[in-house]
Amino acid sequence: MTSEKREAFGRIGIWSGALHGSRANRAGRKAIEDAVAELDELGYGTLWIGGSPSHDDAAAVLAATRTVTVATGILSIWDHTAEDVAKRTAAIEAEAPGRFVLGLGVSHRPMVPRYAKPYSTMVAYLDALDGANPPVHRGRRVLAALGPKMLRLSADRALGAHPYLVTTEHTAEAREALGPDALLAPELSVVLGTDLDRARTIARDMLAMYLRLPNYTDNLVRLGFTESDFEGGGSVRLLDALFALGDVEHVKGRAQEYFDAGADHVALQVLTGQERGTALPRAEWRELAAVFADEL
Repeated sequence: MTSEKREAFGRIGIWSGALHGSRANRAGRKAIEDAVAELDELGYGTLWIGGSPSHDDAAAVLAATRTVTVATGILSIWDHTAEDVAKRTAAIEAEAPGRFVLGLGVSHRPMVPRYAKPYSTMVAYLDALDGANPPVHRGRRVLAALGPKMLRLSADRALGAHPYLVTTEHTAEAREALGPDALLAPELSVVLGTDLDRARTIARDMLAMYLRLPNYTDNLVRLGFTESDFEGGGSVRLLDALFALGDVEHVKGRAQEYFDAGADHVALQVLTGQERGTALPRAEWRELAAVFADEL
């Protein structure tokens, strides 16, 4: 990946499922606008809008910020036609040139009734984006990727990969699959605090949904975890591999492990136990910005 592209993403970003202005009331939209404006000022490189966002969500975040890159993390290809995505992406590009990145994913079988042949469907979707008028160029899109085939596709047909809920071992394998030039931007979930029992409870609450999705559990099995690691909301071994649980210095150290494994960018998702889709943990975002000041 070129130094220009690395600079556009930055080393550290914020991933949040609470940046959906399209789902909020007026007060909620104002809270999101204020929060993302502060994140921009704090110096984070990229804001990842989680939880199947729309172009409207991305446009609102871009309008409330000045310099930060904004990415969908991840837009489901089952919910939007490639033709519409291309048109909406072009409109956003006209309003905020060079600041929007289209993150695409195939979602999960339990969530999509018509889910079938995810790899070939993604290939066809990328073909349609290439053939749209105007097209969504390879350098403006990333793919959610866990397995080897989708990782290779991320390198061949996109800027790179944005893996979610992965270990440092997966990051090392992903770097090998992607090669040296593609973007690798894993998400890392964070619970700040020194009470490990509380932190593990919050982590397990978040993890519960994902342990019901085969794409994630199959990937974890490939990495050497077993069914016993999924019991009780997740073993300590699993939690320690997937999360950063501790103070800000511990989080910084965990992020460095992902960089050492081959990541270009790490997207931090802060969990507080009060998510419910609307939490904006601004105090924690400020704490992290201070400890990562040399990375921002």
